[in-house]
Amino acid sequence: MPGTVLLLAAAPLGRGRLVDAAGVLPVLAAVAPAVLSGTDTANVVELADPLEPQAVLTRLRAAAASPGPLTVYVTGQLQLDRRQHQPHLALARTTPATVRYTALPWHWIREELRLRSAADTALVVDLHADTEAWRHVTERGLDSGRNTAVYGRVAPAAGRRGPAEPAYMKTVATLLRSGHRPPLEELHQQAVGRIARETTGNLLLADAGGHAVPVPRVPPAAPASPTAFTTVTAAFPSPRSEDPHAAISAAVRAGRHAEADGMAARYEAEAVRGYGAASEQALHWSEVRADLAMFAGDPVRSCRAWLTVAETRLAAGQAVDAPAVEGAVDRAHHQWIRIKDTARARELGPALAQLRLRVPGRRRGALESVQRELGRLQAAR
Repeated sequence: MPGTVLLLAAAPLGRGRLVDAAGVLPVLAAVAPAVLSGTDTANVVELADPLEPQAVLTRLRAAAASPGPLTVYVTGQLQLDRRQHQPHLALARTTPATVRYTALPWHWIREELRLRSAADTALVVDLHADTEAWRHVTERGLDSGRNTAVYGRVAPAAGRRGPAEPAYMKTVATLLRSGHRPPLEELHQQAVGRIARETTGNLLLADAGGHAVPVPRVPPAAPASPTAFTTVTAAFPSPRSEDPHAAISAAVRAGRHAEADGMAARYEAEAVRGYGAASEQALHWSEVRADLAMFAGDPVRSCRAWLTVAETRLAAGQAVDAPAVEGAVDRAHHQWIRIKDTARARELGPALAQLRLRVPGRRRGALESVQRELGRLQAAR
């Protein structure tokens, strides 16, 4: 089965650029697609200094829906939005004041990949972080989801004139140009070994589960550095051995959508019994089922499920601008506009409009869009 590769290199234009992200693309592009993917054949999508987060999301969503193995190579810089203090991948138009609207929220990457299995989904990253984002990732790690293997590094801002070089990703590309892609953990170790001096003090990501947790490293032959965190490596076991998401993903790829939903429904019921309907455990499986409905081509069921998730989160006291709440409403909206049955669209429209009043989201004009379309549907009775 052919693989899919997404090459994403992004950084602000002008003074805010911490890293010459796009400079790595010619080196990566010189690698054969099959080697980038680790499969016999592969499709490669390249995004160089994209302008709009929604455009990146569209490409990411398409890549995540691909049936074969997926590898996403991300080079760029992390910044926090001033409202929620969540990490974002800065894009070409991003400034410190506009992160929320012009950068790609990192949790969008996590959310788009969460239905895939870690056995066939990997992120390879070379990221530079400004001061606030660096403090965030060293304290909390970089959460990319438990179903995604993540390898790479996050570096603090260089503190020198001009953007830094994406040395880690260039080294990875150079190693791959040999024509062979070793297991990603081995490739990561080879790359770090070649640029050990340049990665000193970085957050190193080498985790099959997708979440790196900072731990201090004390050099063996010297007193601890004044820097609280130096080289960091995650130490979580793989989710691969008994991963229900892998079985569900396999069923979706085979077109067995009812079977996939049935499995997710059983896990959802167990989570509700064990933790409650508003628990993260139960809501996770509700979200999985909403996505499964989308993959099955049932936007009505998917929209209704996302509306329920959003309402449950709000009723539990979550903030209207919490990423999980915004994401649920955005996905409900996304599925609603794909409903071709006007009666069903008319039925779900008022609930979506009410949610949009409370959760306007990041896309300007989303509420007005729902209201216009709902007016059109009601006039067509």
